[in-house]
Amino acid sequence: MDATERQRDDLEAASASWLARHQALWSRTLQPIRPLDSPRARVSPWDASWPLPQDLTSPGRARRLATAQLGDWGLEGLADPAELLVSELVTNALRHTRGPLRLNLCVRESSLRCEVEDTDPTCPVRRDADPDAEGGRGTVLLDLLAGAWGSTQVPTGKTIWFEISIPGPAPRR
Repeated sequence: MDATERQRDDLEAASASWLARHQALWSRTLQPIRPLDSPRARVSPWDASWPLPQDLTSPGRARRLATAQLGDWGLEGLADPAELLVSELVTNALRHTRGPLRLNLCVRESSLRCEVEDTDPTCPVRRDADPDAEGGRGTVLLDLLAGAWGSTQVPTGKTIWFEISIPGPAPRR
């Protein structure tokens, strides 16, 4: 094989790799939007998703689902902070939005990512709560217990998420 043939093979491999990356990106972007009243697609055994109704029982159900799933994954040590933060996000979604919600959990590398999707595109605003206020401390809890958190606008509304680091070695895949 001469140098010209090697260059042509390298160029073809690079083009195929570029094309594969962009097809994967666009397929995720253009895939049909899954309604919030159904679970999100399960990409791996480390992904879980549940629809939640616009109901006062949803925060308790979300806590139970998160705790049970973390137990199945062998991540019981993350149950307390995850349970508290999931409850906070679901409660806020119930207070400030109308329509269905969805809870998503996934383990990636060495962190647990929890997401709550709702139908309102308005992202949360951080406010300082008065010492006597009964609420308004959700973002403070996220700052204290999560390694990272944020919100993202999506075509169906928004996704509020947080990540908690998994102590010790990453879970086996």
